[in-house]
Amino acid sequence: MLIPKNNANLMRTKILIKLAESYLQDKFAQADRIPLELRPKDMQSSRCCIYKDRAVLKYRCMAGLGHCPEEEQDELITLKEYGEQALERKEAPKNKLSVIDIACSACVKSQYVITDVCRGCFAQPCRLNCPKEAISIIKGRAHIDPDKCVNCGKCFEVCPYHSVVKIPVPCEEACPVGAITKDESGKEHIDTEKCISCGKCLASCPFGAIVERSQMIDVMREIKETDKHVVAMLAPAISGQFPGSLNALVGALKKFGFSDVIEVAVGADITTQKEAAEFVERMEDGKPFMTTSCCPAYFRAAQVHIPEIKPFVSDTKTPMYYTAELVKKEAPDCVAVFVGPCLAKRAEAEWDPNVDYVLTFEELGAMLVAAGINVDECEEIPFNKISHVQGRQFPVTGGVAGAVASLVGDKFDIRPEKIDGLTKENIKLLKRYATKGGENNMLEVMCCEGGCVSGPGCIALSKKAARAVDAYAQTGEVLKEDTKIG
Repeated sequence: MLIPKNNANLMRTKILIKLAESYLQDKFAQADRIPLELRPKDMQSSRCCIYKDRAVLKYRCMAGLGHCPEEEQDELITLKEYGEQALERKEAPKNKLSVIDIACSACVKSQYVITDVCRGCFAQPCRLNCPKEAISIIKGRAHIDPDKCVNCGKCFEVCPYHSVVKIPVPCEEACPVGAITKDESGKEHIDTEKCISCGKCLASCPFGAIVERSQMIDVMREIKETDKHVVAMLAPAISGQFPGSLNALVGALKKFGFSDVIEVAVGADITTQKEAAEFVERMEDGKPFMTTSCCPAYFRAAQVHIPEIKPFVSDTKTPMYYTAELVKKEAPDCVAVFVGPCLAKRAEAEWDPNVDYVLTFEELGAMLVAAGINVDECEEIPFNKISHVQGRQFPVTGGVAGAVASLVGDKFDIRPEKIDGLTKENIKLLKRYATKGGENNMLEVMCCEGGCVSGPGCIALSKKAARAVDAYAQTGEVLKEDTKIG
């Protein structure tokens, strides 16, 4: 999910920091000032007026407090009250992506448009290749009849002047499974039955209209207001997300109040062993191929949208599952908090009894900033359990298949293929594999292009993070990227 920095995503981080500060300073007594602080009167508005900006910010704050804006009807409830409700709830907010109605710009329907660059050339490839005869030449310029156009993109592909452009609906374009669509008023809505919680719509919406329900406040409450043993389980993609070393990050989390910090790559080692054994067993049984099962967004897509592929999906559980299982065996009454780059992990945690909460790297960073903790200034504390190299490779494309291949050895000729990103095209590819097979017998499927280091909850740029993951996997040392939060 190679989304560059933009104001919508930067504002999400600012909101999380403000909410964390408000909790730590006065338990939300001044929370209602957050929209005013982020949009003061002397600042130019992003929408029609400063007051609509503030209204949208309030809804985004509600989501940051773990509430669903679509379900809240009483606009007179204050952020202070929403914060107090968050502190009173006993269970983690359910995983859900939703659209803030007043923030949605109701983008025009996705379409192709011919621009002024058109030269009205003699070749006319746009007209001749249009399967619906939707293009005509009028006064030396090509024109598209919107009533005939089916958005096939042939004109876009063949124009020698690149005069045809596609005007997309960003969130719909990003969603690989068609879970977000317009209602009768043109506003977007997410079908929770179709949604795979990949977060691509959230990352791509240029208006910041799509939000998730955060569990950040719940985790902070468990740490600050209870006597429970709270364990942070850090996903392998953590390398390069924060300044300083991973051992310094462990020190920072313990300074914040976490009782223990576990490397989820330990669970990834278990996944590697079990998935390698399962692959060998399936090949011995004559199965044509097996797909990985570590990505919860892909697993959900296979269950709901690609039923043909289900028999070929590995039954092995994810690194989060095995790590949480180890944590709960050692401390049954602890609070297990997974920290990773992925929104879909919240959905996975709902059926995993050993995972209590899920935080993104962005949320964890907001907590540390709010507490005034600088990672690279903290005491270096090593992990209690150390992973092998295989588990640390999981966050980058090819890492899971490579880890499995390293254990299969000469037992079978493993021929992996990397499905790098769950797109509409790759879903079609998976369906073809399920019905017709292919040359490869191991398919590694990652929902995010580049792997987990490109997840919507990441802080660092994916290429920097991938280099850090590789360095840590090979040497045990994480590259010290100059990653900033807030």
